[in-house]
Amino acid sequence: MKENFDKLKIGNKYFNSRLMLGTGKYKTTADAIDSIITSNCEIITVAIRRLPINLKNDNISFLNNLDWKKLWLLPNTAGSQTAEEAIRMAFLGHELACQIGQEDNFFVKLEVISDPKYLLPDPIGTLKAAEFLVKKGFTVLPYINADPMLALHLEDLGCATVMPLGSPIGSGQGIDNLTNIKIIIENANVPVIIDAGIGTPSEAAIAMEIGASGVLLNTAVAQSKTPSQMAHAMNLAVKAGRLAYLAGRMEKKSYANPSSPLDQISKL
Repeated sequence: MKENFDKLKIGNKYFNSRLMLGTGKYKTTADAIDSIITSNCEIITVAIRRLPINLKNDNISFLNNLDWKKLWLLPNTAGSQTAEEAIRMAFLGHELACQIGQEDNFFVKLEVISDPKYLLPDPIGTLKAAEFLVKKGFTVLPYINADPMLALHLEDLGCATVMPLGSPIGSGQGIDNLTNIKIIIENANVPVIIDAGIGTPSEAAIAMEIGASGVLLNTAVAQSKTPSQMAHAMNLAVKAGRLAYLAGRMEKKSYANPSSPLDQISKL
């Protein structure tokens, strides 16, 4: 078996897990840490605005209690309403990554959201910020609406992934844009990560079964009754969905087809 068989490649980095976790909305710090551990995820995303300027002097931040030799920080520009704000946050994100010993980490989850009600990403601002950050050497993972043409434009700019939403952030509505997401996956030459809206393991599995490269979620775990248990369930669902996609589903048929045909029985 090849060393990197079926690993997730983003930019020049390989990951074993295809599940990514957010770190907001947990009731306790212990819940967040336990969920990250039981999920077996390797990428965790943190809103740059919520982090202290100097992590080493902050005894409160749970980030200091994580094993950064096993985890990869994905700073995100959440809360940025303009491209300029997002760009500034991206540079701060790299500085914070350096503080945990990841000097070569130029990953950024790019979010430009000017809509306060539905929290839908701004396509123009996202394109503008992505173009600038890619030129500056960042590994850009843009959060977008399920827009196949926008996804192609971002890929052409050099983004390492595209991250279409399944449904609005934190809504738990599942994958409402299945047709468009399938088109994005079909056209993409970079990983497609389904980000936002997934509420259950079955929805995470569906995302993987249609060919998504990974899933990023937060609220579904953080707001469940037992976050660490839900994190474990999501891990299993993403793995199952990926295996199912690689195996290839059976062809749908219009009529019933017996699993034990009579002609086979007669030969026994």
